[in-house]
Amino acid sequence: MTLEQLRIFVEVAARQHVTRAAEYLNMTQSAVSAAITALETRHGVTLFDRVGRSIVLNRTGQLFLKEAQQVLASTKAAEAALMDLSGLMHGELSIIASQTAAAHWLAPKLAAYRKLYPGIKLNIGIGNTVETADAVMNGKTEIGLIEWREDRRGVSARQVAIDEMIVIVGRGHPWTDGKPRSIGDFRQTPWVMREAGSGTRHAFESMIEAEGLSLAELDVTLQLPANEPIISAVEAGLGATLMSRILADPLLKSGTIVEAAIKPLPRPFFLLRHEERYRSKAADAFDAMISTVAGAP
Repeated sequence: MTLEQLRIFVEVAARQHVTRAAEYLNMTQSAVSAAITALETRHGVTLFDRVGRSIVLNRTGQLFLKEAQQVLASTKAAEAALMDLSGLMHGELSIIASQTAAAHWLAPKLAAYRKLYPGIKLNIGIGNTVETADAVMNGKTEIGLIEWREDRRGVSARQVAIDEMIVIVGRGHPWTDGKPRSIGDFRQTPWVMREAGSGTRHAFESMIEAEGLSLAELDVTLQLPANEPIISAVEAGLGATLMSRILADPLLKSGTIVEAAIKPLPRPFFLLRHEERYRSKAADAFDAMISTVAGAP
Protein backbone atom coordinates (compact mmCIF):
# COMPACT_ATOMS: atom_id res chain seq x y z
CA MET A 1 0.00 0.00 0.00
CA THR A 2 1.39 3.39 -1.00
CA LEU A 3 0.46 6.95 -0.09
CA GLU A 4 -0.35 7.55 -3.74
CA GLN A 5 -2.86 4.67 -3.71
CA LEU A 6 -4.45 6.10 -0.56
CA ARG A 7 -4.67 9.55 -2.13
CA ILE A 8 -6.31 8.12 -5.26
CA PHE A 9 -8.74 6.05 -3.20
CA VAL A 10 -9.80 9.08 -1.12
CA GLU A 11 -10.46 11.18 -4.23
CA VAL A 12 -12.46 8.40 -5.93
CA ALA A 13 -14.43 7.88 -2.70
CA ALA A 14 -15.19 11.61 -2.47
CA ARG A 15 -16.63 11.66 -5.98
CA GLN A 16 -17.68 7.99 -6.33
CA HIS A 17 -16.66 8.42 -9.94
CA VAL A 18 -13.37 7.28 -11.49
CA THR A 19 -13.35 9.73 -14.41
CA ARG A 20 -14.00 12.79 -12.24
CA ALA A 21 -11.34 11.71 -9.76
CA ALA A 22 -8.89 11.18 -12.61
CA GLU A 23 -9.58 14.69 -13.93
CA TYR A 24 -9.03 16.19 -10.47
CA LEU A 25 -5.79 14.22 -9.99
CA ASN A 26 -4.61 15.00 -13.53
CA MET A 27 -4.24 11.27 -14.21
CA THR A 28 -5.61 8.90 -16.81
CA GLN A 29 -8.77 6.97 -15.98
CA SER A 30 -6.92 3.68 -16.48
CA ALA A 31 -4.21 4.67 -13.98
CA VAL A 32 -6.79 5.54 -11.34
CA SER A 33 -8.71 2.31 -11.92
CA ALA A 34 -5.47 0.31 -11.75
CA ALA A 35 -4.55 1.89 -8.40
CA ILE A 36 -7.93 1.00 -6.88
CA THR A 37 -7.77 -2.55 -8.28
CA ALA A 38 -4.23 -3.03 -6.94
CA LEU A 39 -5.31 -1.87 -3.49
CA GLU A 40 -8.29 -4.23 -3.45
CA THR A 41 -6.39 -7.21 -4.88
CA ARG A 42 -3.39 -6.91 -2.56
CA HIS A 43 -5.57 -6.93 0.55
CA GLY A 44 -8.36 -9.20 -0.69
CA VAL A 45 -11.18 -6.69 -0.18
CA THR A 46 -13.76 -4.87 -2.26
CA LEU A 47 -13.99 -1.16 -1.50
CA PHE A 48 -16.58 -0.16 -4.09
CA ASP A 49 -19.70 -1.87 -5.35
CA ARG A 50 -19.95 -1.76 -9.14
CA VAL A 51 -23.56 -0.91 -9.98
CA GLY A 52 -23.96 -0.81 -13.74
CA ARG A 53 -21.47 1.80 -14.97
CA SER A 54 -21.35 3.49 -11.57
CA ILE A 55 -19.37 2.78 -8.41
CA VAL A 56 -20.63 3.13 -4.85
CA LEU A 57 -18.47 3.12 -1.72
CA ASN A 58 -19.50 0.05 0.28
CA ARG A 59 -19.33 -0.52 4.03
CA THR A 60 -15.75 -1.81 3.88
CA GLY A 61 -14.79 1.23 1.83
CA GLN A 62 -16.50 3.57 4.28
CA LEU A 63 -14.54 2.14 7.21
CA PHE A 64 -11.27 2.22 5.28
CA LEU A 65 -11.90 5.80 4.12
CA LYS A 66 -11.68 7.12 7.69
CA GLU A 67 -8.33 5.39 8.20
CA ALA A 68 -6.98 6.55 4.85
CA GLN A 69 -7.94 10.15 5.61
CA GLN A 70 -6.16 9.94 8.97
CA VAL A 71 -2.98 8.59 7.35
CA LEU A 72 -2.97 11.34 4.72
CA ALA A 73 -3.63 13.99 7.38
CA SER A 74 -0.68 12.69 9.43
CA THR A 75 1.52 12.73 6.33
CA LYS A 76 0.51 16.29 5.62
CA ALA A 77 1.35 17.27 9.20
CA ALA A 78 4.77 15.63 8.89
CA GLU A 79 5.44 17.57 5.70
CA ALA A 80 4.39 20.78 7.44
CA ALA A 81 6.79 20.04 10.30
CA LEU A 82 9.68 19.68 7.85
CA MET A 83 8.70 22.89 6.10
CA ASP A 84 8.72 24.68 9.44
CA LEU A 85 12.43 23.95 9.78
CA SER A 86 13.01 26.57 7.10
CA GLY A 87 10.91 29.13 8.95
CA LEU A 88 8.36 31.01 6.88
CA MET A 89 10.48 31.17 3.73
CA HIS A 90 8.78 28.08 2.30
CA GLY A 91 5.76 25.97 3.09
CA GLU A 92 2.08 25.54 2.49
CA LEU A 93 -1.08 26.69 4.23
CA SER A 94 -4.50 25.16 3.62
CA ILE A 95 -7.60 27.20 4.42
CA ILE A 96 -11.23 26.39 3.80
CA ALA A 97 -13.88 29.05 4.20
CA SER A 98 -17.65 29.12 4.01
CA GLN A 99 -19.06 30.95 1.00
CA THR A 100 -19.79 34.30 2.65
CA ALA A 101 -16.40 34.50 4.36
CA ALA A 102 -14.60 33.46 1.17
CA ALA A 103 -16.50 35.76 -1.20
CA HIS A 104 -15.46 39.15 0.18
CA TRP A 105 -14.09 39.08 3.72
CA LEU A 106 -11.19 36.68 3.20
CA ALA A 107 -9.60 38.06 0.02
CA PRO A 108 -7.89 41.16 1.51
CA LYS A 109 -6.60 39.05 4.42
CA LEU A 110 -5.02 36.60 1.97
CA ALA A 111 -3.46 39.48 0.03
CA ALA A 112 -1.92 40.89 3.23
CA TYR A 113 -0.61 37.46 4.22
CA ARG A 114 0.85 36.85 0.78
CA LYS A 115 2.67 40.17 0.96
CA LEU A 116 4.22 39.23 4.31
CA TYR A 117 5.05 35.61 3.39
CA PRO A 118 5.42 35.28 -0.41
CA GLY A 119 7.10 31.88 -0.09
CA ILE A 120 4.05 30.23 1.48
CA LYS A 121 1.78 28.45 -0.99
CA LEU A 122 -1.90 29.06 -0.22
CA ASN A 123 -4.44 26.31 -0.89
CA ILE A 124 -7.94 27.75 -0.52
CA GLY A 125 -11.16 25.73 -0.51
CA ILE A 126 -14.80 26.74 -0.22
CA GLY A 127 -17.60 24.82 1.49
CA ASN A 128 -20.59 25.52 3.64
CA THR A 129 -20.27 25.84 7.42
CA VAL A 130 -20.70 22.12 8.14
CA GLU A 131 -18.24 21.08 5.42
CA THR A 132 -15.67 23.59 6.68
CA ALA A 133 -15.89 22.41 10.30
CA ASP A 134 -15.64 18.76 9.16
CA ALA A 135 -12.54 19.52 7.09
CA VAL A 136 -10.73 21.00 10.10
CA MET A 137 -11.81 18.14 12.36
CA ASN A 138 -10.65 15.50 9.85
CA GLY A 139 -7.30 17.17 9.23
CA LYS A 140 -8.01 18.02 5.60
CA THR A 141 -7.20 21.67 6.26
CA GLU A 142 -5.39 23.60 8.98
CA ILE A 143 -7.65 26.63 9.21
CA GLY A 144 -11.38 27.01 8.71
CA LEU A 145 -13.36 30.23 8.52
CA ILE A 146 -17.11 30.14 9.10
CA GLU A 147 -19.84 32.68 9.78
CA TRP A 148 -21.77 30.73 12.37
CA ARG A 149 -20.40 28.65 15.22
CA GLU A 150 -20.31 24.91 14.47
CA ASP A 151 -18.91 22.78 17.30
CA ARG A 152 -16.68 19.80 16.57
CA ARG A 153 -14.74 17.56 18.93
CA GLY A 154 -11.17 18.80 19.28
CA VAL A 155 -11.77 21.94 17.20
CA SER A 156 -11.43 25.40 18.73
CA ALA A 157 -13.57 28.28 17.45
CA ARG A 158 -12.44 31.88 18.00
CA GLN A 159 -14.40 34.93 16.89
CA VAL A 160 -12.42 37.07 14.46
CA ALA A 161 -15.02 39.42 12.97
CA ILE A 162 -18.66 40.44 13.11
CA ASP A 163 -21.12 40.74 10.25
CA GLU A 164 -24.81 41.59 9.95
CA MET A 165 -27.53 39.52 8.34
CA ILE A 166 -30.19 41.60 6.62
CA VAL A 167 -33.39 40.83 4.72
CA ILE A 168 -33.22 41.87 1.07
CA VAL A 169 -35.94 42.00 -1.58
CA GLY A 170 -36.27 42.91 -5.25
CA ARG A 171 -37.20 46.42 -6.35
CA GLY A 172 -40.81 45.44 -7.02
CA HIS A 173 -41.41 43.79 -3.66
CA PRO A 174 -44.01 45.30 -1.26
CA TRP A 175 -41.37 45.54 1.48
CA THR A 176 -39.51 48.30 -0.39
CA ASP A 177 -41.90 50.87 1.11
CA GLY A 178 -39.71 51.40 4.18
CA LYS A 179 -42.46 50.34 6.59
CA PRO A 180 -40.98 48.49 9.62
CA ARG A 181 -41.61 44.75 9.60
CA SER A 182 -41.19 42.09 12.24
CA ILE A 183 -40.35 38.41 12.03
CA GLY A 184 -44.05 37.72 12.48
CA ASP A 185 -44.55 39.33 9.04
CA PHE A 186 -42.32 36.68 7.40
CA ARG A 187 -45.44 34.65 6.59
CA GLN A 188 -46.51 37.38 4.16
CA THR A 189 -43.83 36.75 1.52
CA PRO A 190 -42.16 33.86 -0.33
CA TRP A 191 -38.56 33.06 0.67
CA VAL A 192 -35.45 32.04 -1.24
CA MET A 193 -33.03 30.15 1.00
CA ARG A 194 -29.59 28.58 1.22
CA GLU A 195 -29.24 24.83 1.70
CA ALA A 196 -29.25 23.05 5.04
CA GLY A 197 -25.76 23.04 6.55
CA SER A 198 -24.92 26.59 5.50
CA GLY A 199 -24.28 29.32 8.07
CA THR A 200 -26.84 31.57 6.40
CA ARG A 201 -29.54 28.92 6.70
CA HIS A 202 -28.60 28.34 10.34
CA ALA A 203 -28.83 32.09 11.01
CA PHE A 204 -32.26 32.31 9.41
CA GLU A 205 -33.64 29.35 11.35
CA SER A 206 -32.23 30.71 14.63
CA MET A 207 -33.72 34.11 13.89
CA ILE A 208 -37.27 32.87 13.35
CA GLU A 209 -37.18 30.19 16.06
CA ALA A 210 -36.27 32.86 18.63
CA GLU A 211 -39.65 34.43 17.84
CA GLY A 212 -41.57 31.13 17.97
CA LEU A 213 -41.80 30.72 14.20
CA SER A 214 -40.85 27.56 12.31
CA LEU A 215 -39.62 27.11 8.76
CA ALA A 216 -42.65 24.94 7.98
CA GLU A 217 -44.89 27.97 8.49
CA LEU A 218 -43.17 29.94 5.72
CA ASP A 219 -43.53 29.83 1.95
CA VAL A 220 -40.06 28.64 0.85
CA THR A 221 -40.11 28.79 -2.93
CA LEU A 222 -36.45 27.96 -3.63
CA GLN A 223 -33.47 26.44 -1.84
CA LEU A 224 -30.12 26.99 -3.54
CA PRO A 225 -26.52 26.01 -2.65
CA ALA A 226 -24.85 29.35 -3.44
CA ASN A 227 -25.37 33.06 -2.86
CA GLU A 228 -25.17 34.26 -6.48
CA PRO A 229 -28.27 32.40 -7.77
CA ILE A 230 -30.16 33.46 -4.64
CA ILE A 231 -29.40 37.11 -5.41
CA SER A 232 -30.58 36.60 -9.00
CA ALA A 233 -33.81 34.99 -7.76
CA VAL A 234 -34.48 37.89 -5.39
CA GLU A 235 -33.77 40.42 -8.14
CA ALA A 236 -36.24 38.55 -10.35
CA GLY A 237 -38.96 38.95 -7.73
CA LEU A 238 -39.14 35.35 -6.49
CA GLY A 239 -39.11 36.35 -2.84
CA ALA A 240 -37.10 37.72 0.07
CA THR A 241 -33.91 36.29 1.55
CA LEU A 242 -31.60 36.74 4.52
CA MET A 243 -28.09 37.64 3.45
CA SER A 244 -24.79 38.97 4.74
CA ARG A 245 -24.47 42.74 4.53
CA ILE A 246 -20.94 42.21 3.19
CA LEU A 247 -22.42 40.44 0.16
CA ALA A 248 -25.44 42.69 -0.23
CA ASP A 249 -23.77 46.12 0.10
CA PRO A 250 -22.59 46.52 -3.54
CA LEU A 251 -26.04 45.57 -4.83
CA LEU A 252 -27.80 47.84 -2.36
CA LYS A 253 -25.67 50.74 -3.56
CA SER A 254 -26.45 49.93 -7.20
CA GLY A 255 -30.18 49.79 -6.43
CA THR A 256 -30.79 46.33 -7.87
CA ILE A 257 -32.03 45.09 -4.48
CA VAL A 258 -33.48 46.81 -1.43
CA GLU A 259 -32.98 46.23 2.30
CA ALA A 260 -36.28 45.64 4.08
CA ALA A 261 -36.90 47.56 7.31
CA ILE A 262 -36.24 44.59 9.59
CA LYS A 263 -33.80 44.63 12.50
CA PRO A 264 -30.48 43.12 11.34
CA LEU A 265 -29.14 39.97 12.95
CA PRO A 266 -25.51 40.21 14.19
CA ARG A 267 -23.43 37.26 12.99
CA PRO A 268 -19.86 36.53 14.13
CA PHE A 269 -17.14 35.00 11.96
CA PHE A 270 -15.07 32.24 13.57
CA LEU A 271 -11.59 30.91 12.88
CA LEU A 272 -11.37 27.15 13.42
CA ARG A 273 -8.24 25.17 14.31
CA HIS A 274 -7.73 21.65 15.55
CA GLU A 275 -6.57 21.57 19.16
CA GLU A 276 -4.47 18.40 18.90
CA ARG A 277 -3.10 18.17 15.36
CA TYR A 278 0.25 19.67 14.37
CA ARG A 279 0.10 23.46 14.01
CA SER A 280 2.44 24.82 11.37
CA LYS A 281 4.22 28.15 11.63
CA ALA A 282 2.45 29.22 8.45
CA ALA A 283 -0.95 28.68 10.11
CA ASP A 284 0.22 30.36 13.32
CA ALA A 285 1.30 33.41 11.32
CA PHE A 286 -2.07 33.65 9.60
CA ASP A 287 -3.86 33.22 12.92
CA ALA A 288 -1.76 35.99 14.49
CA MET A 289 -2.36 38.32 11.55
CA ILE A 290 -6.13 37.82 11.73
CA SER A 291 -6.03 38.45 15.48
CA THR A 292 -4.70 41.96 14.95
CA VAL A 293 -7.92 42.90 13.13
CA ALA A 294 -10.36 40.73 15.11
CA GLY A 295 -13.78 42.29 15.27
CA ALA A 296 -13.34 44.21 12.03
CA PRO A 297 -15.66 43.45 9.10
